[in-house]
Amino acid sequence: MTMVLFPMSEFTFVKPVQGFSNQVIQQGATGDDVIELQSRLQYLGFYNGEIDGVFGWGTYWAVRNFQYEFGLEIDGLVGQEVKDRLNKASNYDEGYVKEQIRQGKDFTHYGGVPKSKQTEGQKKQQQQKTNQGEGTPQPEQNEQPKQPDEPTAVNVPSGYSQNDIQLMANAVYGEARGEPYVGQVAVAAVILNRVQSASFPNTASGVIFEPRAFTAVADGQIWLEPNDQAKEAVLDAINGWDPTGQAIYYFNPKTATSDWIWSRPQIKQIGKHIFCK
Repeated sequence: MTMVLFPMSEFTFVKPVQGFSNQVIQQGATGDDVIELQSRLQYLGFYNGEIDGVFGWGTYWAVRNFQYEFGLEIDGLVGQEVKDRLNKASNYDEGYVKEQIRQGKDFTHYGGVPKSKQTEGQKKQQQQKTNQGEGTPQPEQNEQPKQPDEPTAVNVPSGYSQNDIQLMANAVYGEARGEPYVGQVAVAAVILNRVQSASFPNTASGVIFEPRAFTAVADGQIWLEPNDQAKEAVLDAINGWDPTGQAIYYFNPKTATSDWIWSRPQIKQIGKHIFCK
């Protein structure tokens, strides 16, 4: 019997691309499933954080926004139905993504642009210093140790006080307590979008109490005691969920009497409200 030996270089072994595992992915998870999840969400424009394989709050809110836009149950959990939708709507180059992570590069945007523009070529700052031969910086002789930051209130997102959240919850409850939950988040999102807009006051209270801005202020319903759902809707909006698509106005088409509000470019209807630019 004659054996024919072929050089190994003549064959190319391609590692099959593995999809998500069968487990449900949820906040707190880490590993390859989360890397793929973050990559696919970033490919679709829902996630703009670092692809690091850690399912934190940024990934959680990106999942919820994806679920809302694709008509799925909004729970922040990545089960089989969510995975299937992600697989159909996005592409995932596992080898490329993991090689960039291995090299210490930061993604600026995965997908949609040439790969050469998707990452920053710089290593982490500490790694740069190590490569340049810099040791750990020593404090100057008279330098005092840095004191730890004062603790912040639990579950209060940065930039907003308890009073801001309470006031926005009052507004949401007064304006939208009969709306579905997503509609209450939408009203909170409009308030926040106005705070960020140069055309409106730059504080929550300034936006809410601007003359003729909200019916609940005019008729006194702003002072009704909000329920827990209204507060949760405000926190969802503050943490990044905007089901309105950046709307700064909304109205009820059955009760609106202003010709001007009908002239605003409409984005979508959620519950009884139409949201506009």
